[in-house]
Amino acid sequence: MVKRVLMIAYHYPPIRGGSGMLRTLAFTQYLPRFGWQPIVLSVSLNAYPVHGAEEAAPIQVHRSFALDISRQLAIRGRYPSILAQPDRWISWWPGAVCAGLRLIREQRPDLIWSTYPIATAHLIGLTLHRMTGLPWIADQRDPMLDTDYPPDPRRRRIHQWIERQAMQRGAAVVCTTPGAVRDLNQRYPGDSRKQIALIENGYDEACFIATERAKPAAASSGGPFRLLHSGVIYPSERDPSTLFAALARLQAEGAISPSSLRLVLRASSHDDHLSTLVNQHRGLANIIEFSPPLPYLEALAEIQHADGLLLLQAANCNNQIPAKLYEYLRSRRPILALTHPDGDTAALLRRAGIDTMAPLDQASSIAHALLRFLRQCQKNQAPVAPSSLIAGHSRLARSQELAQLMDRICLKESP
Repeated sequence: MVKRVLMIAYHYPPIRGGSGMLRTLAFTQYLPRFGWQPIVLSVSLNAYPVHGAEEAAPIQVHRSFALDISRQLAIRGRYPSILAQPDRWISWWPGAVCAGLRLIREQRPDLIWSTYPIATAHLIGLTLHRMTGLPWIADQRDPMLDTDYPPDPRRRRIHQWIERQAMQRGAAVVCTTPGAVRDLNQRYPGDSRKQIALIENGYDEACFIATERAKPAAASSGGPFRLLHSGVIYPSERDPSTLFAALARLQAEGAISPSSLRLVLRASSHDDHLSTLVNQHRGLANIIEFSPPLPYLEALAEIQHADGLLLLQAANCNNQIPAKLYEYLRSRRPILALTHPDGDTAALLRRAGIDTMAPLDQASSIAHALLRFLRQCQKNQAPVAPSSLIAGHSRLARSQELAQLMDRICLKESP
């Protein structure tokens, strides 16, 4: 018997980019294989900053009115923060609740699922749960609370309340990293009945197959080693300033040069800021290349043909794992990870047998690790993840994990 789940998600095609969109999209594509039919409730297209043409989807996608207050209600770029709590899309809440009630009445789903980091999605899920009694799963792609997040005290209080409601009223709270699971258990030590589940991010095998069937990229013709960072570089969480200092020192010592190394920063989203950091070091601009975004499949193809892949993750994100790491692992290309050794990212890399790592904030360690990494790559000795580990991180496998969680909840809720 096919069961139904109402999935509340801000990030859903045709919005462009974002690992969150890919996570939800994969769930909706693969859950039917495990006996679950998704019904998606998302925002009206005007709420997206950038989107493509909406295409016919094999599943039901329903959209309700929403505004991005920072873009559509701001005057000269300013707006009252009280109108954007818990986030800029709070206008989505009333219309989505009405649409959700209609869908529940017509489609009779067995479960409600909502996904963060758009907190309004959880508010919608919570409201529908309280009004209908349907079990609610809160999917936490990122932690709602961290040491310095959210920085705004009012928003932090609201996030605390939403998280507490999810823990008290939700059938399950899903985290994407072991560290996030530990944090929730520490904040709610007495709530032993709560099911905190770990369902990590992953990669989509179908997308990799599509890129492998396409015309392969031209082989390298003896040019510089291309070290690729694909995706956003957040100024705080992935600050590359110490990396730039290490590169400048190695260049001054003659250990690297524009003819031997090319660092490609693809779709950083902060090119101007990063260019300022690069220009603080003489000659470094000849080694670093800022490249614009690519369509998703083209970006995957570039990852698969890079000489090496760069991962950046600061210690303040030790309980997070960049979603791109799963695609890096699947590409079977050498990975240089600049991350704290105590974080979840480093732990996953060690399980994959990859030890080419250094802390992001230590220039001497970065310089040493980079030279060692380049030598290993030149000798084809750089470690890559084994196939057995890679297969367990596919989005198909993640969808099966979610389906099994929903099956357990339905079994528990059944009379």
